[in-house]
Amino acid sequence: MSQPSSAPATSGPRARTRRAILDAAVSTLSKDVSASLGEIAKVAGVGRTTMHRYFPERSDLLIALTADADEHVNAAYERARLADGPASAALSRLCQELFELGETLQLLFNNPQLLTGTPWENDSESDPELVQLFERGRADGTLDPELDVDWAQQVFWALLYAAWMHALDSCVPKHTVLNQCLRTLTKTFGNADQGS
Repeated sequence: MSQPSSAPATSGPRARTRRAILDAAVSTLSKDVSASLGEIAKVAGVGRTTMHRYFPERSDLLIALTADADEHVNAAYERARLADGPASAALSRLCQELFELGETLQLLFNNPQLLTGTPWENDSESDPELVQLFERGRADGTLDPELDVDWAQQVFWALLYAAWMHALDSCVPKHTVLNQCLRTLTKTFGNADQGS
């Protein structure tokens, strides 16, 4: 595999171009997983030479796309402030943050062959945090203590996936879908015995 000519820039024109290419890759590959670098370059508004300067081969782009998705997920976990307040409120914040990553995560979940590199081969930094959040919620009484943590984690991701698909396939506004997702989340994981 070829290596890009330099490390990704964090600001300035190089960073904007790289971001445009990654965003175009998500958009294009979501519609056609076999899209060429040339097709992605066209959507990004860059020439093929520029595309190849940033990502010499398709595999380089896929590695960058995977790493970018992992960074976005980790940032979403940080923004959700999982240690703050009741676990049920933290879970709702996390759901809202991850909902915004729908197109990227949906692309990778629907096309696991695109997942490359270590961030997705093992548990991510965020996986233990979600487990700890469910365990804390069971302990503090804000989440149903009868739900198995592994089961709850799978249902959480399935609910997000269903919300992303509904937002994509329906004419329902995105904020309405998110509200329905959060309501379902609360009803699914909330402790029905709390307060009784």
